[in-house]
Amino acid sequence: MASKPDWAPGASTAALRRRAGVLASIRSFMAERRVLELSAPVLGRHTVTDLHIESVSANESGRGWFLQTSPEYALKRALAAGVPSLYSMGPVFRAGESGARHNPEFTMLEWYRVGFSVGQLMDEVGLLLQDLGVEEPMPRLAYGELFASAFGIDPHQAAYAVLRELVAARLPDVNLPSVTGIGERADRNTCLDLLFTRFIEPGLTGFVFDYPASQSALAEVTVDGDGRTVANRFELFLDGVELANGYQELRDAEVLRGRMALDQAERAAAGRPAVEQDDRLLAAMTGGLPVCAGVALGVERLLMALSGAASIHEVMAFPADRA
Repeated sequence: MASKPDWAPGASTAALRRRAGVLASIRSFMAERRVLELSAPVLGRHTVTDLHIESVSANESGRGWFLQTSPEYALKRALAAGVPSLYSMGPVFRAGESGARHNPEFTMLEWYRVGFSVGQLMDEVGLLLQDLGVEEPMPRLAYGELFASAFGIDPHQAAYAVLRELVAARLPDVNLPSVTGIGERADRNTCLDLLFTRFIEPGLTGFVFDYPASQSALAEVTVDGDGRTVANRFELFLDGVELANGYQELRDAEVLRGRMALDQAERAAAGRPAVEQDDRLLAAMTGGLPVCAGVALGVERLLMALSGAASIHEVMAFPADRA
């Protein structure tokens, strides 16, 4: 079969029709539950401080702007202003992301449910997947139990030296000094992420919950049934592919300010530029973010799972190499 000219959409017409149908079904699902659609800005004055997310910057009238990596900040500001449960579905951007499952621009579905727990939100995510045709059962798997089964350790309490030795023994191809030395939290998370992605994630299906407190990001921390402090968040995997990431949302602006400061310290240690914190988000949270749970879902990855596509390029009209 002749290859398509580079001016034509990469995805087939059938794939584009399937995509349009999935987007329509998602909007119908949200409308049935009276979850309000909000158009979040694609271009913003601030971006995330997270060391592991690289933003796309833009210059407009001599001032720095960023293409947004997520609608999270805008949606939380709306929630703090009294807007009820809401969602956004549209383009987001992350620099340096390319490959079979990545594109610098992709579609994110993100929604927040006022008054929900993460357990209730996992229920709703499961209902959405069923509505879209995903038939696999989605078990709920504790992060700590997965590590105990795979490695015989407690990831919440194991010393960093133990994690480092485990990585060195199990992953001799990894040059640890080249990816650590940033700070205690970042180095610990690097080891945990290497072990999880290489040994646990392949073939994994289900909701993984109770992540290490060091990976709380914008989630609350809580105490699990064994008395350990954990991040009150989950990730959803389907056949080894991460589809969604959900939080019991942090509501304390001062805690968030402290986490952002730690992010900045890690960025400096890694030789990355500082990112100005979003004072409007902090002010909104100080004013009062309601109790809520939120989740972000990668639409293209969902489409890949639904269609069996091997590459994200098969479910997008104009991926980066055709943009």
